[in-house]
Amino acid sequence: MSISNVIALLGGVALFLFGMGLMSDGLKQVAGNKLEVFLYKLSNTPLKGILLGTAVTIVIQSSAATSVMVVGFVNSGMMKLAQAIGIILGSFIGTSITGWVVSLSAISGSGWLSLVSTATLTGLVAIVGILLRMIGKKAWKKDLGMILLGFAVLMYGISAMSGAVSPLKESPAFVSIMTAFSNPLLGFVAGVAITAILQSASSAVGLLQTLSVTGAISFSAALPLVLGIGVGASVPVLMSSIGANTEARRSAWSYPIISLLGAIVVGVLFYGLNALVHFAFAEMTMDMVSIAILNTVFRVISALVLFPLMKVILRLLERLVKQREEVSKRSIRELDERLLANPVVALNSCGVATKDMSEIVSGILARAMGLLVTFEEDGFADVETGEGMVDEYEDMIGSYLVKLTGSELRPEESRKAAKFLHTIGDLERIGDHAMNIAQCAREIKQKNITFSPPAEKELRVMSSAVTEIVNTAFHSLSDGDLDKAYRVEPLEELIDNLCDEMKLHHVRRLEQHVCTLDNGFVFNDLATNFERIGDHCSNIAVAMIELESGSFDTHAYLETLKAHRDEAFSKYYEGFRAKYSFD
Repeated sequence: MSISNVIALLGGVALFLFGMGLMSDGLKQVAGNKLEVFLYKLSNTPLKGILLGTAVTIVIQSSAATSVMVVGFVNSGMMKLAQAIGIILGSFIGTSITGWVVSLSAISGSGWLSLVSTATLTGLVAIVGILLRMIGKKAWKKDLGMILLGFAVLMYGISAMSGAVSPLKESPAFVSIMTAFSNPLLGFVAGVAITAILQSASSAVGLLQTLSVTGAISFSAALPLVLGIGVGASVPVLMSSIGANTEARRSAWSYPIISLLGAIVVGVLFYGLNALVHFAFAEMTMDMVSIAILNTVFRVISALVLFPLMKVILRLLERLVKQREEVSKRSIRELDERLLANPVVALNSCGVATKDMSEIVSGILARAMGLLVTFEEDGFADVETGEGMVDEYEDMIGSYLVKLTGSELRPEESRKAAKFLHTIGDLERIGDHAMNIAQCAREIKQKNITFSPPAEKELRVMSSAVTEIVNTAFHSLSDGDLDKAYRVEPLEELIDNLCDEMKLHHVRRLEQHVCTLDNGFVFNDLATNFERIGDHCSNIAVAMIELESGSFDTHAYLETLKAHRDEAFSKYYEGFRAKYSFD
């Protein structure tokens, strides 16, 4: 084999890998990454997990990519280990689809059949693909063009590889090497090594299919190579678990466990029966299609045998990967960078983390309000701890979103990211005001401050109104409920008016010597914090409303809303006015 053949082979491998990447990216864009979201929302049973894992892997054409994504889900707490095992088992089946795509390059013919030959079809696909990319106006047309171009590049890569290895059929040394792989152990190790280098089972199987054009690969050589390829694909999955928590590392180790057990089952079945029956097909010459069949059969048999043993695999993983003492971030849900490659999944992960953040904020605000009634140092410490967690959440989610927005996002994804960026800032500020209220409560306790009955009533009314606006805004955020979001602004305007009334009433009480200056400072601080909390709740609701409409201009929206108070706004305002009154 000359140096030019080697360069042609490596060039073909490069085109093949690049084409696979283009196809995968295009398919993911067309699917809108929704399949990845389904993984953690719908994989609540083992069978669903297997089916969804297979479907997602068929789309992204990489069992390793699916498994790495699942490791990220488990590491972030979005998925349980039992769910992950089913999905990874499904991905083990789904990755065989690429072998069938590669098999299309075996189509050939003469005369009219030449119109459906690989070269003709590839050329037509390339022409259609580039036209869609160049003149297509809609995003899905451009994505379809990318899929077709990826397929064409992949096919040209296969063609280049086939041409480069064709002279090897006359090489005694090459035939000798391929014959040596008939040794099960040697072939298995070679399959593992080749796949570990290529970091892709699909690529390794594609390379094996290309080498089959030499006619030097028999079934007895192909089988151990295919079994080794299945195990070798676990290398990138294991690497992805570095630094992950125990459950995530267990999910990563499920891939080599599944592939190794599958290889053992299939190997024992074949070699055991062959020793007794001596299969005639053991020395048959393999081609691209027969290798695709072998790869698929191996993976399907593995899944069928291992499906009933998923609980056994779970217990094996728990014994293999021991629980270790892990650094805890006080129950903060981590955002896993493994998910950044899938924007929809990453954004959903941000949504879950933002919901957690809002629940903490709601909890510490309720605790702070309670301290105004009965102050306890333990309660103050709870608020202080929670406020620190809220700050950590803002830093974590904000940094994650900055990294995410560095990649190419669709318009709806960009809007969603912008909503989260604005929302976490408002949540953090509400947490700060909760802390301020707790400090006011401590000051009231330490200075033995008492308020007049009218002042106490006003504080109770305001506390109730602020609690409702927070609950309404946070529920609208977590549920995506725009109807609740529209209720926030009328209540926020009422809270502003009530705060003005509180301060005016307090000035009158000072003039009448009903209240003191010490009372006044704390009272005004509380009123200001109540008002600011209402403002930030308004920001959260307006961000939802504006971003749903495809724009983000809160000032313009609020000016329009208050200048043209529609019937719904007035109805909500009057309802809240009747509910929260100082009279």
